[in-house]
Amino acid sequence: MASAVRPPRVPKPKGVLPSHYYESFLEKKGSCDRDYKKFWAGLQGLTIYFYNSNRDFQHVEKLNLGAFEKLTDEIPWGSSRDPGTHFNLILRNQEIKFKVETLECREMWKGFILTVVELRVPSNLTLLPGHLYMMAEVLAKEEARRALEIPSCFLKVSRLEAQLLLERYPECGNLLLRPSGDGADGVSVTTRQMHNGTHVVRHYKVKREGPKYVIDVEEPFSCTSLDSVVNYFVSHTKKALVPFLLDEDYEKVLGYVEADKENGESVWVAPSALGPVASSSRPVIVKPKKLPKAPAKLPKPLVGPKPEPRVFSGGLARKLPASSAQPLFPTAGLADMTAELQKKLEKRRALEH
Repeated sequence: MASAVRPPRVPKPKGVLPSHYYESFLEKKGSCDRDYKKFWAGLQGLTIYFYNSNRDFQHVEKLNLGAFEKLTDEIPWGSSRDPGTHFNLILRNQEIKFKVETLECREMWKGFILTVVELRVPSNLTLLPGHLYMMAEVLAKEEARRALEIPSCFLKVSRLEAQLLLERYPECGNLLLRPSGDGADGVSVTTRQMHNGTHVVRHYKVKREGPKYVIDVEEPFSCTSLDSVVNYFVSHTKKALVPFLLDEDYEKVLGYVEADKENGESVWVAPSALGPVASSSRPVIVKPKKLPKAPAKLPKPLVGPKPEPRVFSGGLARKLPASSAQPLFPTAGLADMTAELQKKLEKRRALEH
């Protein structure tokens, strides 16, 4: 019997390696790491992606450069000279140490990082003309990418909500973009800075004129994208203004799900929320606090048995009032009084006889 014909094997589709502006081996050491760990790293946009090898399609870590502050060269501890293979990346909330194989590789990493974060080709590094040409190409790609991208510091909030966000989270930045309050196809810029011990809040209008954004200042400045608007405020204030970047890894408001007694639906309740700022995907419902219940009535103290009235020579003893919580006389006092009256009675009978 002839065997069934098997269908031809179809090769599994191979993944496409990610595209990067620049990539090479890079050793990384974070603030919580005891030693360097070697990765294959690639820079794309404002993110550095880390892979276990140069054949992997999926990254294992990534680092956002949105909170970039500066790059520094580090001389290894105990060394008298810089071998040119170490440098530090300082972000707003952390510092990462890097180690590469050669001085050329270090200058290349520094050059490409500065190109994407400052949108200019650096001129103070040890680079060859070919390297500078590669960075100029990356600069054009990054500008085109950002022209189609909304900056991370753009939030759909009102003027008041923007002020509250900058006030509550000063560590996240002091410059925020928001939709224009007049309903036009433009944006507004809200900033908050300290001046002589007082926080000063300023609002700026950015008009939309065709494909361009025009910043409405004394000398109007035209920008090709919202990212260029942010870069204008940062560069013209000598980096005193920092784009607002809210940490999305952790929630800022404690909340819980509760069933509504009226309609039975589940609602998200955040009793610790302060003010009107709420998430667009999860509305924050602040319920009024319930008044504390009145304390329960204290139990009445135990009342001992009422003493029986005794008959004296003068007649019946007066009864104790019914509302008294305790006997009028202690038990020991009654015993002493009875013994004394008994002696007087025996003495009186003896005199009569």
